[in-house]
Amino acid sequence: MDKLTVGLFNDSFPPTIDGVANATYNYARVINEKHGNVVVATPYYPDVEDDYPFEVIRYPSANVSKKLGYRMGYPFSAAVISRLRELKIDVIHSHCPFASTMLARALRSFTGAPVILTYHTKFDYDIEKRTDSTALRKATARFMMANINACDEVWVVSEGAGENLRSMGYEGSYLVMENGADYKVGRSTPENMERVREKHGLDLQTPTFLYVGRMMWYKGIRLTLDSLKIAKEMGKSFRMIFVGEGVDRPEIMEYAKECGLMDCCIFTGAIYDRDELKIYYSIADLFIFTSTYDTNGLVVREAASAYCPSLLIRDSCASEGVEHDISGLIADENAESIAREIIRACNDRAWIAELGTGAATKVYISWEDAIEKAYSRYRTVVEDFKERTRAEVEDSMVMKRIVRLRKGYMKGKLTAQDTYKRTSKRIKDIFQ
Repeated sequence: MDKLTVGLFNDSFPPTIDGVANATYNYARVINEKHGNVVVATPYYPDVEDDYPFEVIRYPSANVSKKLGYRMGYPFSAAVISRLRELKIDVIHSHCPFASTMLARALRSFTGAPVILTYHTKFDYDIEKRTDSTALRKATARFMMANINACDEVWVVSEGAGENLRSMGYEGSYLVMENGADYKVGRSTPENMERVREKHGLDLQTPTFLYVGRMMWYKGIRLTLDSLKIAKEMGKSFRMIFVGEGVDRPEIMEYAKECGLMDCCIFTGAIYDRDELKIYYSIADLFIFTSTYDTNGLVVREAASAYCPSLLIRDSCASEGVEHDISGLIADENAESIAREIIRACNDRAWIAELGTGAATKVYISWEDAIEKAYSRYRTVVEDFKERTRAEVEDSMVMKRIVRLRKGYMKGKLTAQDTYKRTSKRIKDIFQ
């Protein structure tokens, strides 16, 4: 089969920084470099220059960032759909079940290309968090599920994401298609690591812990701070670095102050330079990620690429594939349990380093490996969709012939016996 042209649709894309935007960008990057042709369709942002080796098509959007944190796309642009049709897309891969999937469905009606949806996020939580209206929540959930059910295939990034999708009423089939990390295995250079240590006043004798993500309470940050407070009260010394930005950051910093942790916590804000971020993973002894919201946890694999093991919550999506005391640490979802693992990490840093090796070999997945699997599945979906479409067309033609036979009988042009024989033959054709 020739190279496929893949349409990647998502409601966020750089300059927006989040896990799904990162996933969409890496799908585009790897497909463009190693597999086929790719185009990204995403909402318009002002003053953005899309300097990529692949085409990015921006469709109209509204500024609702203060409420949602994103621009809301309006996907029904005739000019955008016309341009996408010109590109002869073979398969449409949507990464969000809202505007992106609406655009995907509209394009499918013109091109016949199958639509795959990846379910990345626990949208029931997002819907509940962003509106107080029960009626609006139900309407939004119905709209989302209608979009998901309209797709030709559904992927999830973890088994936990699939279970969440089931809890929202989805009854169809799905495949687990894991995300990867865009870093190669290995730490940053010693010079860069020393530079960042000096910047934040870190020393090699004190354990360094790390969090990377949005500064939002739903990421489990309160639980992390409560756990650190217990460890500090038990006499343990450490430094905790929080990398990220979010509307809850001022409250989080105030709570850290209330817990007596400001002397050992560092809040860097967002770090957009990927090479710079890799340095932070490289200097950390342990990545503390107590979120039960995330469906996959790209940051866990990013940490693993730098030989940094993660402390995760038991049965969370982020903990899938992580073995306790082998490739990471697993704790119950309470401060006391998490604090015990933090204290263990403080007491035996050499052992934690061994867990980092386990994380690099057992947890890390590259985007190249993840997308090779996804691209292979694209081919299968395209072929299956062609066969199914062909069969549906043939079935439709058979049924039209049956209707014509019946009309012929009603008008006296065919005998009852001839009508029965010919109709039976057409029905058999459907199932052969």
